[in-house]
Amino acid sequence: MLLLPERPPGAPVAVQPAALPLSTATLNQVAQLIRTHRKTIGSRWRALDPGTQALLTLAYLRKGEALRDLAAGFGISAATAWRRTRETISLLAARAPGIRDALQHAKRTGAAFVILDGALIHIDRNQIDQPYYSGKHKRHGMNIQAIGDARGNLLWISGAIRGSIHDTKAARIWQIPRLLAEHGLLALGDKGYDGLDHNLVVTPFKGKGKPEWQKEYNRLHARLRGPGERMFAQLKTWAIFDQVRCDPDQITQVAKAVQVLNDYEHRSS
Repeated sequence: MLLLPERPPGAPVAVQPAALPLSTATLNQVAQLIRTHRKTIGSRWRALDPGTQALLTLAYLRKGEALRDLAAGFGISAATAWRRTRETISLLAARAPGIRDALQHAKRTGAAFVILDGALIHIDRNQIDQPYYSGKHKRHGMNIQAIGDARGNLLWISGAIRGSIHDTKAARIWQIPRLLAEHGLLALGDKGYDGLDHNLVVTPFKGKGKPEWQKEYNRLHARLRGPGERMFAQLKTWAIFDQVRCDPDQITQVAKAVQVLNDYEHRSS
């Protein structure tokens, strides 16, 4: 459990500690990533040391608080907090696996299938911003796709695209069916992926009055695909996703950074 500064009401400088439910190992790994980056670019003195910059970023992502509030707690300006968190998020996101890496990993482990799912990351947008509006979710947001293994462990997360784009189209944009075929794998998807190649993305039968064999097929599909719910459940423990206030174009890096942090936490547990 990490401790971070929290600004008491009316206090100019934060002195009251607050708990952050992450391991010290994760903090140290992020700090080392920052330290290595600074050495590589020959960075001069900065207001935050690598450990404090790592803690600031973890607090921002895990707690979802406004940067201006966190900045006050860390005794820095909001602009400095923004620059340092953006830098750290970028460093983490660069370590996220690509889709080919994820599918190759699944193939090497002898997996019979992977799990495909999509989610809408809510964003703060006005009603006039129709490209971001999801009719399915009745919210503004960004569509992200994810692939996990049979146990629900997240293997890959896509970039973020407009929330008005349906999961089937999103899967085609990321060339998921073609890459599944290339690696000799199939994916289990929900009804939102109906319309893709059924030999590559297996979906349940739709409609009422289905014969018993179709019902049994759907039950088996649901059991096999059920662990996939963990993929986005893991991401959504990070409060930054409750409603993203940053530029929608930043969501890709935020999502990939959080995937890397989840991997750090998993390895340290």
